[in-house]
Formats: sequence, structure tokens, C-alpha cells
Amino acid sequence: SIFYQPYLTVSVDREKIARHGLNVRDVLDTFELAMGEKIVTKLYESSRFINIALRFPDQIRNSTKSIEEIMLKSPYGYLIPLKEVVKVSEIEGPTQISRENGKRRIGIELSVSGRDMKTFVEETKRLVKERVFLPEGYYIEWGGQFQQQQRTMKRLMIIMPVVVLFIFVMLSLSFNSVKRALSVILILPFSLAGGVLAIYISNFYISVPASLGFIATFGIAVLNGIVLVSYIQKLENDGLPIRDAILKGSEIRLRPVLMTAFTTAFGLIPMLLATGPGSEIQKPLAVVVVGGLITSTILTLIVLPVFYELFFRNRLK
Repeated sequence: SIFYQPYLTVSVDREKIARHGLNVRDVLDTFELAMGEKIVTKLYESSRFINIALRFPDQIRNSTKSIEEIMLKSPYGYLIPLKEVVKVSEIEGPTQISRENGKRRIGIELSVSGRDMKTFVEETKRLVKERVFLPEGYYIEWGGQFQQQQRTMKRLMIIMPVVVLFIFVMLSLSFNSVKRALSVILILPFSLAGGVLAIYISNFYISVPASLGFIATFGIAVLNGIVLVSYIQKLENDGLPIRDAILKGSEIRLRPVLMTAFTTAFGLIPMLLATGPGSEIQKPLAVVVVGGLITSTILTLIVLPVFYELFFRNRLK
């Protein structure tokens, strides 16, 4: 079994060693010398030293029967074989004893392929609960990348609304208008939809890198919205009617918006085509950003002007 390895154990018969005038320490010191080595002195060479150790030949160390025939010297002057006072046996034991928080821990490692980690762990938990019955004092804890993913996703569920709220506040202060800020913020759900659709088409899963891709997409989508709305506002301040300002602003800012989206998408092509180590992190992020850019860019040029006109329709001339 991969969890066990052979152990050589020695059990001392205290009654027998007492008859020969020996103690447990005498027997175990001999057994330690037989299985390992004993440093008896040091050899000094200039500023360094070398340990001088005694050890038994390999033909004795590698045989249980040979170890049992090792002679012990009694305080009374005669020799007795080790097997007369101890029992040497081979047993199986754990390859490693790990502890965490003062408790023994046995780790079972596995890799998930072909499906997302969350649903795999949820299904495995259900099956383990139905079919595995642990003795008293034992319990199962799911850790590793799954535990890290759960912690990160919980943080992101808090961070993402805070980021959106912060962007909305900053836009309101920048435009000096809640309606203009709202018209830009309304682009974010469309960029989210594009990222989700891209994840679905590419057969990836919602993961931590993909979630970070959504945050990056939000920033680019808001930037494109600012480019368009700020110019429309400038045209309004110059005295142009709102509808004319929207049409002219959308026409003039078409190239900057497209260039922002295209340069970002082209820069992510190496991540989309990556196949080496780390590509499992790069690809979901790049897929989400590219998918979100496509929908957010198109809808920035189509939906945002519509929202803008709806919010300020009472000022149409």
C-alpha cells in the first residue's frame, strides 16, 4: 500500500534481561548500533571536523536473523545472543505521521481534470457521507486548492460589489451627475454576460482567475464608458442639443473605444494560446476579459447612448 511501509520493531523481555544483569538501555543501544551507527569520536582537520562512527556490515544490517544473532555482553562476562532477550519482528506502519494543530493527520491528494473543482468536491462529499463511516474521533476536512478557492471566492463576493460602488461614487464625482454615472455603470452587466458566455463556449469554469478577469473587464468597460460620456457632456456644455451631442459623440469616440478594446484583446492573445505551465490560470482570465470586451464594447456604442438619452429625455430640444 502507498500509505504503509515495513518497520523493524524490537520488544525487550525485561524478566530475561534481569536474569542476565542487563537493562533496557544496554539492549537498545546495541540494537541502535546494529540498525544505524554510533559516533564514537571526531577527527579534526584545520577548521572542520569529521565524525567517526561505528556501524555493522550491510550483510548483518539487512537481515533480521543476522540481527537476532548479535551477541550481548553480560556484566558477568559471558555473551548471549540478542534473540534470547528480545523479539525482533517486521510490521507495517505509516510512511509518515503528520500533525496539524496537535492532531494526527492523513492526507489524500488528488487532481481534478475535466470538470470544475467545486461541483466535484460537492459530489464527493455527498458520496463520502453516504458510503464512508469513520470511527469515533475521526473527521474529514477538505483543503488544498479547494479551500483556497472557497476563501478567495468569499472575498471576491465582498470585493466586487465594493469595487462597483467605489466606481459609481467616483464617476458621480467626476461627472457631477448621478445619472451620467449610472449610464456608465449599466454597461457592467453586459460585460459580465459576455464573460459568462465566453466561459461557457470555451468549456471553462468559473474560477478565481476567471473572477479576476471580470474585475479587469469592469475597469475596461468603465473606461470606454467614460471616454464616450465625457465627450457627450463636453458637447452639451458647448451648447449642442442632447440628441445631436449623443450622435456626434458616439461617432467621434467610436475609434478610441474600439482601439481600447482591440489593443487589450490583442494583448491577451498569447494568454489565450498558452499551453505550458500556468496556462490553466491564464486562459480563463483571458477568455473572460476578451468575451466581456466584445459585448461591453458593442453595447457601449449602442446601449449607453440609449440610456443616456432616456435619463435626460426631459432636456431634449
